[in-house]
Amino acid sequence: MKISNNLGADSKLSNLDKAKSKSDDNLGALGKNKQGTSSADINSAAKVNLSESAQRMNKAKAIASEPSINDAKVERLQKLIDGGEYKIDASAVADRLVDEHLLMS
Repeated sequence: MKISNNLGADSKLSNLDKAKSKSDDNLGALGKNKQGTSSADINSAAKVNLSESAQRMNKAKAIASEPSINDAKVERLQKLIDGGEYKIDASAVADRLVDEHLLMS
């Protein structure tokens, strides 16, 4: 059994033309909407307000993307360690660890 579609290719094309024409009418002449505002005007007037957490996230990303190794400092400390001249103040390290822990709690 053969089923025929009465909507030929011409009717599909005319539907596409109608949709395009409707879209063109919505945009108006030269890319303007019905209120006369162009998409460029809308984009330049658009303003985004980021939440405080989003701002912190952006700051964290910026910090993380920066190189965190100070080559000159590493080289200086490596020379001190290799020469046996680098002394560690265990009391100062312990104090700092306790202070950091208290700040995180």
